[in-house]
Amino acid sequence: MSRTLARPLASLRSLRCARTSLPLGIRKASNAPPDAAALKKLPDIDASKLEITKTTSPKEPRPANELIFGRNFTDHMLSIEWTASDGWLPPRITPYQNLSLDPATCVLHYAFEAFEGMKAYKDSTGALRLFRPDKNMARLNRSAARIALPAFDGAQFIELIKRFVALDARFIPAQRGYSLYLRPNIIGTQRTLGVGPPGSALLYLIASPVGPYYPSGFKAVSLEATTESVRAWPGGVGDKKLGANYAPGIVPQMEAARRGFAQNLWLFKEGEEEYVTEVGTMNLFAVFKDKATGQKELITAPLDGTILDGVTRDSILALARERLVPEGWKVTERRFTMNEVNQAATDGTLEEVFGAGTAAVVSPVRNISWRGKLVDCGLKGDSEAGELAQRVKGWIEGIQYGDEEHPWSVKI
Repeated sequence: MSRTLARPLASLRSLRCARTSLPLGIRKASNAPPDAAALKKLPDIDASKLEITKTTSPKEPRPANELIFGRNFTDHMLSIEWTASDGWLPPRITPYQNLSLDPATCVLHYAFEAFEGMKAYKDSTGALRLFRPDKNMARLNRSAARIALPAFDGAQFIELIKRFVALDARFIPAQRGYSLYLRPNIIGTQRTLGVGPPGSALLYLIASPVGPYYPSGFKAVSLEATTESVRAWPGGVGDKKLGANYAPGIVPQMEAARRGFAQNLWLFKEGEEEYVTEVGTMNLFAVFKDKATGQKELITAPLDGTILDGVTRDSILALARERLVPEGWKVTERRFTMNEVNQAATDGTLEEVFGAGTAAVVSPVRNISWRGKLVDCGLKGDSEAGELAQRVKGWIEGIQYGDEEHPWSVKI
């Protein structure tokens, strides 16, 4: 028998939910694997059943200039338990506190864990906004399904996120460039050393106020291309946002850092060809210019099962097709090689390269170390960002902060 986030509400209420080190408990679940037919009949998340217990020891938000990404957290957390026998239980917002997990809990042994990265923003009027939360919910469900964790109603979870953000809105600095980083996480909580689908799970959300990725503006980075370590492979889980995908990338990143490079550029080798995939934990874009016609092409690797379907990636592609194609650009999702990048840099047709992700929106690349040489990525002089990287950043942040009313910006 396992204990999955055991509803400590009675004990918390008796304490009037003062901030405490009392860990969240674990609810019991059957050791039997869930039956597929039975799962379809189980209750889904119901936002109308939300129970809120506010902290009695609210923290003072840190000054904006002291924020460190992922180090400071808000007063509360959102959690929803699931069991194979009861389905999704009523959601709760409680004071931020520890989890209580048995040493045999399956997430600790077999990596039953998937997560998302998203943000809440405060616009110039003080209104709160989310950016394309439906995309995050769809991806989290895909990730969870890949590792036998339960699906959930994404629209209902978004409603809960809105309630959570509204409750802890005072932690979002009003300055442009600041936001509340939201981390939804789903873990298998069954106590078992057997390998099989978990009979219990926990979906929870915590939040960290964060500042601009580049406090002093864009800073172009240098990358080290690598084939010795592989981020993802055909038939694997590189297209899912699983914690198991991230830890193996740390040692290669540390090795690249020792040689003076900010991140790895992950190449996938097929025969003699080295295909460009992602950079660090971001998607990668390149801009080529046709030597004969002068036409510019924005290119990124396709979603072939090895590439994460990034929300920022999808947003850049959609906006580029809407705004750049009428200007004569090509916008392409296709496989391309590091040799192609090097050749374009050599003949002057590589305009710029940048990474794309939630944290930075875009991250310009100055050069790439490949086969013992530095490949110049097209930045002019002391420039820290190419023209398109700056435009893309402006487009997306304009939507995120409500400067441009757009369906992707969801008001709370």
